[in-house]
Amino acid sequence: MELYARVRRAVVVDKMSERQAAKEFGLARETVRKMLRYSVPPGYRRQQPARRPKLDAWVGAIDQILEDDKAEGRKQRHTAKRIFERLRDEHGYTGGYTIVKDYVRLRKLSQREMFVPLAHPPGDAQADFGEAMVVIGGVERKAHYLAMDLPQSDDCFVMAFPAETTEAFLEGHNHAFAYFVGVPRTILYDNTKIAVARILGDGTRMKTRAFTELQSHYLFAEKFGRPGKGNDKGKVEGLVGYARRNFMVPRPRFATWEAFNAHLLVQSQKRRERKLRGHQQTIGERFEKDRERLLALQPAGAIIFVLCTRCQY
Repeated sequence: MELYARVRRAVVVDKMSERQAAKEFGLARETVRKMLRYSVPPGYRRQQPARRPKLDAWVGAIDQILEDDKAEGRKQRHTAKRIFERLRDEHGYTGGYTIVKDYVRLRKLSQREMFVPLAHPPGDAQADFGEAMVVIGGVERKAHYLAMDLPQSDDCFVMAFPAETTEAFLEGHNHAFAYFVGVPRTILYDNTKIAVARILGDGTRMKTRAFTELQSHYLFAEKFGRPGKGNDKGKVEGLVGYARRNFMVPRPRFATWEAFNAHLLVQSQKRRERKLRGHQQTIGERFEKDRERLLALQPAGAIIFVLCTRCQY
């Protein structure tokens, strides 16, 4: 499923030709065309990772070479070509070079530790959940609210749910993208289990099916903060606190979750009128730079992942 999303993003967002995508990802051109027709694969879904029968027996050797390279200077690490030569000469590998090169490229990409840049490009976002006590229908409840921040402009969207679930995560994104009238090009997250099924020893994230399908539909790229490094997504963590202090004090009291979220929407809209310290323009005026870089919304009728129909409003 992750490959499916990468192919769709490469062609639709990065403007790679279908022919080049087929070559880059080792797929038939007709397979690439089918991927572009559907947000997620129709019908059959693979339950296990794809096997590489010509390479599987040597994957351990490749991984060990890459692990050993971490102790070497950058100028003296193995290239894919050198790994291929060692597999052939030392391990009896008889397959082709391309499959080795593709595997090495993906492994190196997955091992790169992500650092948040000091400058925030227009069109990028950060997202996280926060918590606050509210009164809904006369009953005190803990609200779990999804906060999405566009760091370049400081524009924001906040939506509350009775629980931090996969359905709430998906619906929150759906409403956030509708509010921004576009999709951020890249979204930074913590390592929430809603999006990350497992973190492997080398730092590779195995993403959940629900998150990968969300990506495949909307075509945004993801980044994950380093475990235990909360400052990686300092902008949205600041928004989580700001929303609690400014949108939810005194303790909100509403008849329904829908009414509470209508209140949060108005607060986000009002915030666009603010000029933050160090800026000459309002948040709304600065948002125009983000708007120019946002990805186009996919047609609503094409949304095939499950929205929050079980959130028990």
